[in-house]
Amino acid sequence: MRVRGNPRAQVVRIGERLDAGTSAGVRSRLHEAVEAGEGDLIVDLSKLEMIDATGLGVLVGTHRLALSVQRRLVLRGVPPRIMRVLAVTRLNRVLHVEVPQAAVA
Repeated sequence: MRVRGNPRAQVVRIGERLDAGTSAGVRSRLHEAVEAGEGDLIVDLSKLEMIDATGLGVLVGTHRLALSVQRRLVLRGVPPRIMRVLAVTRLNRVLHVEVPQAAVA
């Protein structure tokens, strides 16, 4: 996972898995990023292949933390498989998912 920051937003890239085995480390990095920056916190999920309930909990918890400090969590590059999980759990209605430019046109 890499964190890249700028004055208006931060980008955090998540690896291939966000599950019970990786969630503790990812959670602490995301929470540190929320507390250390300003503007949107963009979470790049383009490499993510697997997410479980624990991983979804990390995203929801980070979303709540971001809201508490007037920031916004934005999911970028969500693969179709992960998007289906978000849709089934209805988290796509809670979390902000960035729509690719090609999909808008």
